[in-house]
Order: sequence, then structure tokens, then C-alpha cells
Amino acid sequence: MSNATIRSDGAVGPLAGRVAVVTGASSGIGAATARRLAAGGASVAVLGRREDRLKELADEMRPTAAGAVLPLAVDLTDPEGVRAAARTVGAELGAVDLVVASAGVMLGAPFETAGTDEWERMIDVNLRGLLHTSRAFTDDLIGAAAKGGPADLVYVGSVAGHALYPGWSVYSATKAAVAHLTRNLRAELGPRGVRVKNVEPGVTLTELGADMRDAEMTEALAQMRAGMRPLDPEDIAEAIAFAVAAPPHVNVAELVVVPVEQG
Repeated sequence: MSNATIRSDGAVGPLAGRVAVVTGASSGIGAATARRLAAGGASVAVLGRREDRLKELADEMRPTAAGAVLPLAVDLTDPEGVRAAARTVGAELGAVDLVVASAGVMLGAPFETAGTDEWERMIDVNLRGLLHTSRAFTDDLIGAAAKGGPADLVYVGSVAGHALYPGWSVYSATKAAVAHLTRNLRAELGPRGVRVKNVEPGVTLTELGADMRDAEMTEALAQMRAGMRPLDPEDIAEAIAFAVAAPPHVNVAELVVVPVEQG
């Protein structure tokens, strides 16, 4: 038996009729996830800072997307900017029932020499930006669940949230916060039908970390990725698509996805 659904306009796919928002969509896991959700039939709003990248992604997706594709440049650390983006999504695509918060920053350095501005940037994007995103769309998600449909709030965390990585202490702390935020929001929003989930990638080949200032950590990251067959962004996108396509009463709450060699 197929799990595909059919939209009112005839589009077919496991996510047909859903309206998704993906942050961090200008590259990496966010871009791959946007493509995958669109391929599954969803209309997708792609959010990020780099407007040119978002427009290129939207142009690439539209010829084969079953639903609409809406690129929106936004600074996720600006609460009003995020709220304005949410209003635009609602006006253009309708009520949102699927949010993937993929935007993130990874800046490693020894604790005693790290730039505190890099700490602030990770906290701003990885935690504050994620909170602003979640808040902006929570009413839509609760409304979708009240109507009996699936409603998903997906965080892209990291195995660093529960593993030990010297030199990545503050980054790891932000991802540990995401993990526990997920658990508490599941308890808060789950009884109202919203599925809150945390997808935690291991070593993945993306642009993440490319803007680190610490040369030794930059080299260590390159060696980590070269020392095994890392995940591709599409691997994480596939995991997210699997989790959100589950029946509405099923929540794949925590999903760790790592290269086999990472253990």
C-alpha cells in the first residue's frame, strides 16, 4: 500500500498538501532538505541570509516541484525579521505545518583563546535564532494539529550535543541546549498534536565550519572529514523526510544519523 497522498490540484507525494519552512536553506543540509521536501510534494519557503543563493535554489527547484517555492532572505537573529517572514509565508503559501530549523554556525577553538564574538554568534544563530523561528510558526503548527493533520517542528541538532569534542565546547553547549529544548517542547506541544523532533547528524560534508578563524581547528575538521566517508547533506534530508512522513500519531522524536565509521 502506498503512503502517497493527493493534493486538491492533483499533485501526488507523501508530503503533498503540506506547507514547509526550511531555515539555513542557502547551503548544506537546509538546501538539501528543501529539495527533498519539495520532491515529496510540499510547498516550501526557503529562508536564509544569502538572497542570491536562495533565489538560485528556488529557480532550480521550481521546474520539478509539485508545490510552490518561496525564497525569503532573513536574519534569524532578528525577531521582527523572522515574524515578518512568517507573515509573508502565510500570505503566499498558507498556514505552515512543517518547520525545519536547520540554520547553524560551528566555530571551534580552544576555550581559553576562542573569540567571545564567535561564542555570541553561535548562541545567536544556534539557539536564539532557532527560538525565534519556532515561536513565529508555533500558532500555525498548533492550528494544523487541531485540524487532525500532521504538524512538525524539526530541529537539526548535532551528536556534539551529547558527545565530547575538545575545542568545540561552546558549539556543543548550544546543541545540548537544542536537545533539551526538544524534549521539553515535546512535553509541552505533544499533547496538542505537534511533533517536535531533533535530528542529530554526525560528521557531514557541508560548509559548516568554513568561516572559523582558528587555523588548527579548521585543519582538525578537515582531517576528521577526510578520515572517514562522511555523510552528505542529502543523507540528513532523507532522514528528515522519513520522520515527517510518518502517520500523524507517530513522532520520530530523536534521530541520530552518523557515518558508519563514526560508530
